[in-house]
Amino acid sequence: MHKVVFPVSFRWAFLTGQKKCTHSSLGKLHLSGALCQKEDYKYTIPDIPEMPSCSFNPEEYKGMSKERMLDIRRQNCNPMTPKVTYYKRPVFIHQGYMQWLWDVDGRRYLDLFAGVATVSVGHCHPKVLTAAEQQLKKLWHTTNIYIYPTLHEYCEKLASYLPDPLKVIYLTNSGSEANDLAMLMARLHTGNYDIITFRGSYHGGGPQTLGLTSNAAYKYPVASGLGCTNTMCPDVFRGPWGGSHCRDSPVQTIRDCSCAQGHCKANELYIEQLRETLATSVPTRIAGFFAEPIQGVGGAVQYPRDFLKEAYRLVRERGGICIADEVQTGFGRTGSHFWGFQGHDVIPDMVTMAKGIGNGFPMGAVVTTPEIAASFARGVHFNTFGGNPVACAMASSVLDTIQEDKMQKVSLDVGTYLLKELAKLRDKYEIIGDVRGKGLMIGVEMVTDKTSRTPLPSGEMSEIFEDVKDMGVLIGKGGLYGQVTALTVWSRNQLLHHLLDNTAS
Repeated sequence: MHKVVFPVSFRWAFLTGQKKCTHSSLGKLHLSGALCQKEDYKYTIPDIPEMPSCSFNPEEYKGMSKERMLDIRRQNCNPMTPKVTYYKRPVFIHQGYMQWLWDVDGRRYLDLFAGVATVSVGHCHPKVLTAAEQQLKKLWHTTNIYIYPTLHEYCEKLASYLPDPLKVIYLTNSGSEANDLAMLMARLHTGNYDIITFRGSYHGGGPQTLGLTSNAAYKYPVASGLGCTNTMCPDVFRGPWGGSHCRDSPVQTIRDCSCAQGHCKANELYIEQLRETLATSVPTRIAGFFAEPIQGVGGAVQYPRDFLKEAYRLVRERGGICIADEVQTGFGRTGSHFWGFQGHDVIPDMVTMAKGIGNGFPMGAVVTTPEIAASFARGVHFNTFGGNPVACAMASSVLDTIQEDKMQKVSLDVGTYLLKELAKLRDKYEIIGDVRGKGLMIGVEMVTDKTSRTPLPSGEMSEIFEDVKDMGVLIGKGGLYGQVTALTVWSRNQLLHHLLDNTAS
């Protein structure tokens, strides 16, 4: 078995770009074997470089013990919950403020995962908190069979961020629900049934959206998602074709490329794969095509620059509509644009969104055209909690905060800086196969070696995650094999500049 034992100096360098650890006395730290298996929740954190200072003081934790929480987690919580716990020594989170989280022992963490790419403007952002408090004092819940200001103020505001003709909004409670609704609307409007998505995609875990999702880890041995077909993902790093200037990113792959400027052979070959899917796997008329502008759960996968433009054309020729899943890419996170689809120079027929829409408050949305909305109005669609007054107040404040704090520009500036620094580490270390992304949606793909691009085994990935957590930084995982380190950090992390400026080589 391929075994990796990283010195702490590398692990810190992986985060910051620093060539040497600040504390030379650390030697090597290998967090495996008995030390990791022992459930010692008083583990002593190794001596590591300090985080930037923080003036916020969290409340002292006085709740139940860690042991009691673990007992309840095992006995009363969804049995899947312990399986998705990232760490051998779990993190017991107590409080959050902006880019920081504190555990029950008062230890501070820099959150570069944002609650699975969900906290869009910062934990407990004062402006969003104030909006929620003010709305809670007036009206917690009513239904949209009544007319109340917060719903209409928010719909008008959200619509202003989208290009024509995307102006009709359906509010939901999650991304899975939004995508489920979009599937139904696409089928009703077109009169067709089949929907195409990419392999490696994630669009939800419901009975219908599981058909869109193409990742075995989320599948169950039951019939689901009838009428959904997966086509090859145009992944220019792990896929069969790719070059050195395919992506719309400050960082390209290290694969050789002989394409002339402005011409991408990989794009043509991936489009041929889509043509083959259309010719062999679906009827001549289809309902739609779902695609994330950048795959999120799939590992921050980026496609060739012009792929979506050509794919949209092919889908529309066959009567289908094009759906952009902006659950992870939306709200300025890619930096260059407010919506990920804008970076591909396309306008979809429908956009789904969630996660960052409410800064962690359960909310989602489908935005579509008046024509598609009219097709859906033939039946009654009603959502008890969609457009909840508190959700709308918070989501409206999120839009204001993104503008007032210039967070889209911060995403662009800080994300570009971080990508370039991470690329230096890729060039130095054999196990970093790829660095990719836009703005603050970043993936770092770990491999056994650059030649084979074999995914780094899960055991080694877990060790890296454990060590990074022990350094006080929380990151995520992605990719079909869990081999991609996901920095799904949002633009609230302006202090990331401070962290890198004081530690990078």
